[in-house]
Amino acid sequence: MTTSSWKDFRAEQPAFADTVRERFQQYRHHVLATLRKDGSPRVTGLEAAFGRGELWLGMMPNSRKALDLRRDPRFALHANPGPGAEMADGDVRMSGRAVEVTDPAVLARFVEDTSPPEPFLLFRAEPEEVVRTGLDGDEIVLQVWRPGRPLRTLRRTGGDRPPREE
Repeated sequence: MTTSSWKDFRAEQPAFADTVRERFQQYRHHVLATLRKDGSPRVTGLEAAFGRGELWLGMMPNSRKALDLRRDPRFALHANPGPGAEMADGDVRMSGRAVEVTDPAVLARFVEDTSPPEPFLLFRAEPEEVVRTGLDGDEIVLQVWRPGRPLRTLRRTGGDRPPREE
């Protein structure tokens, strides 16, 4: 798959990117999936931060998730659904690659902007797919973005009928 920076995603789909960012910013903690050495999934909590046109994933050095990402940068990130089952603002998730940031100037700006607990490791998220799922009446509406492709909107109802694309 092709990856993209958050900045590129926002340039291609500004309204959708803003909706996704706003959904992530409703809550502080989210769920990150990484790959263990044996290829099985590992799911952990994570704070995601948006700033300077990027989506940042910060974590403690030598945490399992950090070691996983250093070995295999593929990840999936699911926004905290919040309380209840209504999800009025939809369900948001993304997958992609996490690139470790080692540039001292970038790290210093991140510290200036967010005041993370130190020491920390910082990864920049490069989305390969961003999905928002919501409800519109009796239909489930999926919006799907991938780099270099138009935003797709799929609608489906219960039953065996396949989704229809708008």
